[in-house]
Amino acid sequence: MFDINIVNDKFIYPYEKNLNLQNNFIQAEPFPNIVIKNFFEDKFLTSVLNDFPDLEKTNNTQRYNNKNELKFANNNYDQFPKSIKKLFDFLNSKVFLEFLQKITSIEEKLISDPELNGGGLHQIKKGGVLKIHTDFNKHPTKNLDRRVNLLLYLNKDWEDSYGGHLELWDKDMKKCFQKIKPDFNTMVIFNTNDFSNHGHPDSLNCPISLSRKSIATYYFSAGRPKSEINSKLYKNTTYFKNRIGHVNETSQKSEKVKNFLRSFKFYQKLKDIEKKYIRRKKNNK
Repeated sequence: MFDINIVNDKFIYPYEKNLNLQNNFIQAEPFPNIVIKNFFEDKFLTSVLNDFPDLEKTNNTQRYNNKNELKFANNNYDQFPKSIKKLFDFLNSKVFLEFLQKITSIEEKLISDPELNGGGLHQIKKGGVLKIHTDFNKHPTKNLDRRVNLLLYLNKDWEDSYGGHLELWDKDMKKCFQKIKPDFNTMVIFNTNDFSNHGHPDSLNCPISLSRKSIATYYFSAGRPKSEINSKLYKNTTYFKNRIGHVNETSQKSEKVKNFLRSFKFYQKLKDIEKKYIRRKKNNK
């Protein structure tokens, strides 16, 4: 059972309502997803918003400034205020993982990522952007497949004219099926694989005094269905996509030489060693 101090009381006994949530998730287009509004207790989530730092001025913030991304991100859990730590502890808890498992109907056991790789706190300011993309599909240091994205928005009194809507596109990048406004206490959960195209591709148009704030967590499993894998993609990376009618909207580095090397088992073994010993050591610093 969920903590009444964290979760809105109408979701305290979620298991009775899981069937509706599950059906909505599975049947959604262009890939399984669900938008849940007011899942969290208002007072608790307001404290998270009040404690949300300006990432541009925060130590250990990652700054993305290129054609595909103009944003700030920070996954340094130890540095977070207590309210934000409490939120991430809940999102990585056993009870919430059971909730996700039932909603998504994923057969493989879902595993949280306390390291918050790629997740944590995200902030986009006026003029910022995150082009349509598919995410990295493997955990950077463990042999796990990335299966579920969770995004929680923290923007009160957000106007449509500000933009920043999360767009969900079909796998061929021909049609946007959903535009989700990043309103306060809006939680988006969706399957992530080699075909789940999403992002907010147009520059943010909010007042300079505001920013688009969100919480991100990702969930993994040991193995995944082959139908979720694009055999043409070799590298565990984020792939940015052009929308239909937009030429050269994004940039993607050529990987021809590396893709040739990736076809050899010795290269994969070297990468496994690098992940296990070198990359993990860096993340634990």
